[in-house]
Amino acid sequence: MINSLLELIYQEFPNVNPALAWAILIVGFLIILVSIFSCGVQIFLMVKYVRFNRKKASCQMSGKDVARKLLDKNGLQNIKVSATGSLMFGNSYSHYFRKVRLRRLTYKKGSLTSVAMAAQKSSLAILDKERDPDMIRRVRLTPLVYFGPLAFIPLVIIGVILDLFVFSFKNMACTIVCTVFGLVVYLISFILALSILKTERKAQKKAYEELENEGLATNEELRMMKELFHLYNIEYVNDMVLALLELIYRVLIILADSSSRSNSNN
Repeated sequence: MINSLLELIYQEFPNVNPALAWAILIVGFLIILVSIFSCGVQIFLMVKYVRFNRKKASCQMSGKDVARKLLDKNGLQNIKVSATGSLMFGNSYSHYFRKVRLRRLTYKKGSLTSVAMAAQKSSLAILDKERDPDMIRRVRLTPLVYFGPLAFIPLVIIGVILDLFVFSFKNMACTIVCTVFGLVVYLISFILALSILKTERKAQKKAYEELENEGLATNEELRMMKELFHLYNIEYVNDMVLALLELIYRVLIILADSSSRSNSNN
């Protein structure tokens, strides 16, 4: 089977370096494995999310009310709580807009999921107010984390244009250089994204403390919230790894094409 797959790669990229062909094969297998694992995690997360969203919270408060209570209690009356149906934002806290956003499914619902999401996102605002070092770093690096990977495609396009109109595709040198630079930027953003996960976990711990101190959740409810957030954390890391593998795969394809062209010309 492996030999057959390698043959397909050699057919697609004649004269490609064998090491590059093996790299493409290995990364392809990793993408498949991580994708299968990702599907499993997403299914478990969806089941937990829906199940807990149907379970009434003992505090009998909506997500909006819980967020407002925790924010006001910590002197954050200036932070707004709004509903959003956006796929981009979802449940989130924005330092720049001074706002906690909750999905419409949880905004006015008094479920366990609603309370958990509201408390965790409000806790990010509390950490921000307390000048938590990790939160300060997150605020400063957020633009690079989210927009850094977007620079990869434009950089590759620039490299292709330079090779096409300036160097007439001689060895695709500009494309390779721009691709490598884009990959470096992406790797940096990937590493920085881990700091975001750190603040998310810190906010989760803060949320448990706030809910317990205010009597807004029982011990059993806190246990279920921890299950939900644990799946969120796994999904976050898994999505980052999958995105990185897909990027590496595309880079290898570009390098394989360049190597094949170069060897053919020689």
